[in-house]
Amino acid sequence: MAATARPIIRALLIDISGTLMIGSTTTPGAVRALAELRRSGFPFKFCSNTSKESTSVLQKRMVDAGFDVQTGESQELWTSLKAVQSLIRSRGLRRPYFLLSESAKDECISAGLYDPNVPYDAVIVGLAPTLNMIRRSSCNEDPKPSIPLIALHKARYIESSGHGLALGPGPFVAALENATEREAEVLGKPSKAFFQTAIGSLDYDGHDPEGCIAVIGDDIRNGPWWRRHRPVSMEDLRY
Repeated sequence: MAATARPIIRALLIDISGTLMIGSTTTPGAVRALAELRRSGFPFKFCSNTSKESTSVLQKRMVDAGFDVQTGESQELWTSLKAVQSLIRSRGLRRPYFLLSESAKDECISAGLYDPNVPYDAVIVGLAPTLNMIRRSSCNEDPKPSIPLIALHKARYIESSGHGLALGPGPFVAALENATEREAEVLGKPSKAFFQTAIGSLDYDGHDPEGCIAVIGDDIRNGPWWRRHRPVSMEDLRY
């Protein structure tokens, strides 16, 4: 039987944590490889589930580590925080209950996505330094509130330089799902919408249905939604 030819790769989506960096420490050869990719002009975008810090803090950490990264309002870095801001706008949410780090929470609030004068209308869970119990009165008098439960991602653990493995938000999201008898809506990887939005501004060469977007990462469990299927094509990723 003839071997199946590999599809043409048109662009790359590159994970950060565990792939380019572990904490603030770069993985071997990552800085040089990214520099060579940049010089080649090959289209790519960074994709991260990070929710423990704001997008600007992550950008600075990458630059400080030696990576050639566009900063400011660049769309080169797509994170689950940007995905949650997009959802807040599209749903018309006015006062989410943020279980996020201070810098991640501030990123959403500074974008004008928070009104302290109205009742809570969603619970948004990310990787906060401490995940405290949500008081019932904070969201609704009903012990199983009708407001949506939104998770930036459900990673079971994370790895940081010098600290080894630590619990990610996944176990805490699972506990909230159990307590509220509802399933959380996941905005980050491996959701299809996350990847579709990430490639929306990619300047790849044409829309050849035989061409593929390749993903570089370290965790197949929380990687692309197509991880157990055939390689994704441009046709799959069209809106």
